[in-house]
Amino acid sequence: MSKHVFLTGPPGVGKTTLIQKVTQALKSSGVPIDGFYTQEVREGGRRTGFDVVTLSGNRGPLSRVSPSSDSSASRREYRVGQYVVDLISFEQLVLPMLRNVNHCGDTEKRICVIDEIGKMELFSQAFIQAVRQTLASSGTVVLGTIPIPKGKPLDLVEEIRSRKDVKVFNVSKENRNSILQDILAAVESCRK
Repeated sequence: MSKHVFLTGPPGVGKTTLIQKVTQALKSSGVPIDGFYTQEVREGGRRTGFDVVTLSGNRGPLSRVSPSSDSSASRREYRVGQYVVDLISFEQLVLPMLRNVNHCGDTEKRICVIDEIGKMELFSQAFIQAVRQTLASSGTVVLGTIPIPKGKPLDLVEEIRSRKDVKVFNVSKENRNSILQDILAAVESCRK
């Protein structure tokens, strides 16, 4: 029996869009839901980074393109490709929300949206710990996204992918417009 639902698929396939549609549907039917998603930041038609957006409406930078002449190697920088990760901003937005989800005394199961558990987010040891606690919490259903396996395996991602209590949907260009009801049904059955 699944307790959590995760979407996986290549970058840009529509995982976050599906998460947002599922979130709207659950919210409108009165399901307690909290969490965050990541959103592209674009300037002049090109991607310059990603923001973290919480379902309660807070927003902050997750990463930005690093200026190539930047020689700030003196402070610890977390990088993924051309992006520098703003760990402090990420943790300030996400960790209080995750702790809050885990400590709610609701009788009905809450949904916690975690989009995504990827390379940038996994620089945070506190985030890894909070995700594990949320997955272990009996009163919370996680609706999340994980990247497709590529390069060096990410420990937490593989741990989630192989969990017996996780249902993973593979999102593709072919199925992304027809998979919404299946994801909603899976989340609803996790709440029972």
